[in-house]
Amino acid sequence: MMNAYILLADDDALLVKSLSFLLKQEGYEVRTESTAAKAIEAVRQSTPDLLLLDIGLPDLNGVEVCRRLRQSWIGPIIMLTGRRHDTDKVLGLDAGADDYVVKPFVTSELLARIRAALRRSHQPAVAGTRVGEIVIGGIRLDPSARKAWVDEQPVTLSAREYDLLLLLAERAGQAVTRQTILDRIWGADFVGDLGALDVYIRALRKKIEPDPDQPSYIRTLRGVGYRLEAPGDDA
Repeated sequence: MMNAYILLADDDALLVKSLSFLLKQEGYEVRTESTAAKAIEAVRQSTPDLLLLDIGLPDLNGVEVCRRLRQSWIGPIIMLTGRRHDTDKVLGLDAGADDYVVKPFVTSELLARIRAALRRSHQPAVAGTRVGEIVIGGIRLDPSARKAWVDEQPVTLSAREYDLLLLLAERAGQAVTRQTILDRIWGADFVGDLGALDVYIRALRKKIEPDPDQPSYIRTLRGVGYRLEAPGDDA
C-alpha cells in the first residue's frame, strides 16, 4: 500500500533519519516523534495507517504506550526492540502490538513486515473464513466483526493473533503445518525470524488457555505444527 501514512516513534536520531529517508523513498508519508507523549498525541490527532514504536522511549515504555493506544485505536503497531528475549516480545504482543522487529534489523525485512501489516489492516478477515460464528469448546469467534470470547468473556487480540486463532479455528481438529501458518498469516514472501510463530502461539495461549503451561486448546504437534481442539477431544 503506497502513500500510507506511517508514524515513527523512536528517540534514536540516527535511526530516525535513515529510516525516515528509506520509508519516504518507498512512497510512504512519514511523521516522527521522539517521546511517548508526543507519539500518543500524534496517533490520536492524525490517525496514522501504521505506527512504528520503539520499546525504549525515554518518558514511557513502548509497551505501556501500546496498551494505552489500544483503548481507542486499532491501527497496526510494529514494535522496534533491541531486546531479544521472548518474554519482552510477548509483553508487546499482550499489550496489543501486531508485530515486532529486533534491532539491528535488515531493512528489507522491516519493509516486508510493514507491507504485510498494512495489507492485513485493510482486510476484514483472513481469506476463506466462514460466514457466521465459529465455536470450539469455550472459544467463540465472530469473523465478520473480528471479535473473540473465551467462556463468554471478551478477549482482546492483536490483528495477527486474531488471524492466527481464526486460521486454527477454521481447521479445528486438523493439523496445521508451520509453513501453512507462515504462508497464510505472514505471507508467502515472509522474511525474518522463523521463531516469531512460537512467540505468537505463546502469547495467544496466555489469552485463551486456562493454563498456558499445559494448553488444552492449542496442541503442539512436534515437527509438524499445531492443532486447535476443544478440551477433552481425543488427541
